Amino acid sequence: MRSLQGSRQLIAACHTRQLRRLSRGIFRLAPTPITGAVSNVAISRSSRSQQQSQFPRGFFSSRSRRQKETGAGKGPRVIAPVVLFSGGLLIYSLYPGDELRQTRLARQAKKDLENAKSQSQTEDTAWSSFASSFENFSNVTDIEWATLSDRIVDLILPDWSKALPGQIRKLQRELSVIDGSLANDIWQEAHDPFTHPEIQYSAQVRVSDELCDGEKEFLSRRKKVATAALAKYLGLNEKDIHPDDVPTIAICGSGGGLRALVAGTGSLLATQEDGLFDCVTYTSGVSGSCWLQSLYHSTITDRRFDRLVDHLKSRIGVHIAYPPAAFSSVTTSPTNKLLLSSLVEKLKGDPKADFGLVDVYGILLAARLLVPKGELGINEKDFKLSNQREYIKYGQNPLPIYTAVRHEIPEIVGQVAKSGLGGTERAKEIAKQEAWFQWFELTPYEFFCEEFNAGIPTWALGRRFNDGKDVPAEGKDFHLPELRMPIMMGIFGSAFCATLSHYYREIRPLVKSLTGFATLDEMIYGYNEDLEKVHPIDPAQIPNFTYNMEGKLRFTTPTTIYNNEYIQLMDAGMSNNLPIYPLLRPGRDVDVIVAFDASADVKTDNWLSVADGYARQRGVKGWPIGVGWPKGTDSAKKIERQLDAAQADSAADADARMQQAQQSQNNHQPQHDSNVVHDPAEQSDKAKHDIAHPEDSELGYCTIWVGSTEERSSEPPPPPRQALTDDTLPWQLTEPSAGITVVYLPFLANPKVAGVNPAESEYMSTWNFVYTPDQVDKVVALARANYAEGQQQIRRTVRAVYERKKKLRKDQNNAAKRERYRRLVRLGIADKLGEGDHFS
Repeated sequence: MRSLQGSRQLIAACHTRQLRRLSRGIFRLAPTPITGAVSNVAISRSSRSQQQSQFPRGFFSSRSRRQKETGAGKGPRVIAPVVLFSGGLLIYSLYPGDELRQTRLARQAKKDLENAKSQSQTEDTAWSSFASSFENFSNVTDIEWATLSDRIVDLILPDWSKALPGQIRKLQRELSVIDGSLANDIWQEAHDPFTHPEIQYSAQVRVSDELCDGEKEFLSRRKKVATAALAKYLGLNEKDIHPDDVPTIAICGSGGGLRALVAGTGSLLATQEDGLFDCVTYTSGVSGSCWLQSLYHSTITDRRFDRLVDHLKSRIGVHIAYPPAAFSSVTTSPTNKLLLSSLVEKLKGDPKADFGLVDVYGILLAARLLVPKGELGINEKDFKLSNQREYIKYGQNPLPIYTAVRHEIPEIVGQVAKSGLGGTERAKEIAKQEAWFQWFELTPYEFFCEEFNAGIPTWALGRRFNDGKDVPAEGKDFHLPELRMPIMMGIFGSAFCATLSHYYREIRPLVKSLTGFATLDEMIYGYNEDLEKVHPIDPAQIPNFTYNMEGKLRFTTPTTIYNNEYIQLMDAGMSNNLPIYPLLRPGRDVDVIVAFDASADVKTDNWLSVADGYARQRGVKGWPIGVGWPKGTDSAKKIERQLDAAQADSAADADARMQQAQQSQNNHQPQHDSNVVHDPAEQSDKAKHDIAHPEDSELGYCTIWVGSTEERSSEPPPPPRQALTDDTLPWQLTEPSAGITVVYLPFLANPKVAGVNPAESEYMSTWNFVYTPDQVDKVVALARANYAEGQQQIRRTVRAVYERKKKLRKDQNNAAKRERYRRLVRLGIADKLGEGDHFS
């Protein structure tokens, strides 16, 4: 009996210990109920030990021994899943699933970030700073969004906003350099020479005032193509056209955001249909016209402007910053990799790189413009500007020229004080040298600045340079891939990086029109020189290829640029909204410039007049003096002074005068006589009236000027070149002394196209980024109608320039023949009378 009671006590104690362990969370042992009956017969010592062996083993017993003792297939009944399931229900009732999911994602992201930080903890690079900032932003977004209840979100926010935290977190994970992330794949591919052939080659700064070899070869091939196109355009026999007689024609498009892009597409479509575009050698663009060039030279359009119109109708109906579309582009394949490559390569490859608002803006632009409808047709070739060489290498298309300007104002006074070079006068002198916009041009062959007479290959854009040679990234032989088009598109169109002076100029007419604000306007405008040196939004930053090249560049190069590892570039429209300056570069020898001006206010800004002043100061031979919208304030005396100032006695003098011309561009508005009062409000109203009613304005749909190459004399002073009429057009263009011909086509309202007015239609604002398909069709129709107004004038102009060049060539050949004949006569070789002397 005692043995039976002892057995019962032992069983009870064992069962109690198992329940206690289970309550403490130890679930590895599952107790089994005791089902066997206890015999009333006394149990012997041997039978008691046999019954004890049937009890389950304790917690520390091995699994194999427990299985051996319990037998295969006779395991204990498990109650742990029941406990786990009950506990899970309790936890789920207390904490919703979204919070658990967000916590799990945040924990995983934090772990990934710590791993990434541990890999780059040795140095604080641009990429680590960006990754850390983006991680903090993602965490803040999660926390702030979690504080909003679903009811508040449903009431005040759109439905797509609910997905923002998840999209931001997804983008953050893709931009963390961990195994399997998109950023890691991009950076690994950046080292692949098959994907990026340019990384195998080093680059050097080319210092020269001549065109690069690639452009020279293009010109020789384009001449042959243009000869055949000119014969077709003018209705001539190609065999009768000498290549030297073919005029070099250039088309330039103005800035103006999407308005310039859409209107420019319509204008160039009209030239392509007319046959003029095939005769063109150069195209140059500012802002939206740069976007136009990048789309034309892409796989999206196949070099057809009608396809470009269809592309715009399908892509610009959604705002570039619309979150669902923007996040979809940068977080889903196949677009995310190509759009984010520029960011990853820039920040990972350069420890000191900067990533700002302009770069984000460029990625958003590319997501709309460089991605075709359906997104599956996106092509990697469209994301490098140097790849456009494929479309011009045989001269089959015009050479595109993209533009940007530099406008950095250093702390002059502090620098002068440290250097011990004097006081404020010296500071003002240096400030003048830094206070103009320096133009940079970018072609598929070269990134060049004429003010420096220096440039680098386009495929080397984005690399750091030192003393004229590129600096390999990571301290090895690895060179960075070319800077991608999204970054460049942001630079081309970054008009929002304007100075405070530009911003105030936009609202000044409104301020002056308000009663009692005239004094305030005078006070603000009195600080205009200071406002011109402040950029509220920083321009984009790229490496400076002239770093540490002091003494090796043109003397007009600003002295402070040699000490800066980086330069800041912005929209060239800050200086001039018509990219005419690159077309005047020596060696390009442009004969005819066709300017399509789709600026916001074509008359008030009067960009041709700005180019006119630059050409006068620089002494460009053959430029038509007085080009632009007529101004009654330009007297003959003033023009004579400007012509005298443009005369140069030597190359150094010409360079110095060019430097003065650049300084005069600091304020891009045309200069007016100080004795004449101009009311900005009245001026703006009249300009809008002229745009809406071209019949009442001084200039119409197509205006033509021609310059002169004659040597200037002091008396009498040459008058401004008047716009050519149908009567004067033929003989003035065929004069032997005729110079550069400018054909100006402003974007004006046309009664033949109803319902669209550039001065009044709200969607034509420079800051509008949404055009419906119907609006695109209307703008394109207006541009084509305006071109049709001057179509025959342009054809007669090209024919006259061709005839003039042909006559000049023949006259030069005849003169050369006569000179050779006279030489032979003097040598006694030609016209011999016989074997006797000269008296025979």
